[in-house]
Amino acid sequence: MGGHNKWSQIKRQKGANDAARSKVWGKLSRRITVESKKAGGDVNAVNLRTIIEQARKENMTKDNIERAVAKGISTDAGALEAITYETYGPGGAAIVIDCLTDSRNRTAQEIKHLLSKSGLALAAPGSALWAFEKTAEGYEPRTTVPLSQEHNEKLLKILEEIDAHDDVENVCTNAE
Repeated sequence: MGGHNKWSQIKRQKGANDAARSKVWGKLSRRITVESKKAGGDVNAVNLRTIIEQARKENMTKDNIERAVAKGISTDAGALEAITYETYGPGGAAIVIDCLTDSRNRTAQEIKHLLSKSGLALAAPGSALWAFEKTAEGYEPRTTVPLSQEHNEKLLKILEEIDAHDDVENVCTNAE
C-alpha cells in the first residue's frame, strides 16, 4: 500500500492542528496589541491582563505575547482599530460582528460581500445592538428569537463563514 505510512498521517494532523492554532494565536495577538496600546504597555491593566490569560489558556508562547505587547506600544500599532458591524439574519435573528482591522474600508467591503452571498446586508449602527448587553467576554443577548430548523441551519452556515474571516474577532447572535 504505497503512500500509506504513519508519517503522512502525522504530517497531515500536525498541519491541521498548526493551522488552527495559528488562526487563534493571530486573533489573540491582534487583541493584545490593541489593548496594549490602550494601556500604554502596562501588563497589569485589567483588559490586557484578561486577554493575556486567554492567550496562556490557548498555550500561546511567552515570546509571542511579549512581542504583541511591544507592538502595541510601538508606532506600528496606530493602524489597528476595533469595529462593530450589525445585521439581521434568517428568521430575524440579530447578529453583531466584532472586527479588529488595519483597513476599515477593506474589512467593510469584505463583510458586505460575505453577507450579500447569503442575501443579507449590513444594518444601521445601533439597529441590532439593542438586543445585546456588553459584557467582559463580548455580547450577551437580552432577548432571544426562536428559529425554525431551516433558519437555524442557514444562520449557522452564515456565522461559520463570517467567523472564518481573518479580521473577525467575535460573532454574536440572539437566536435560541
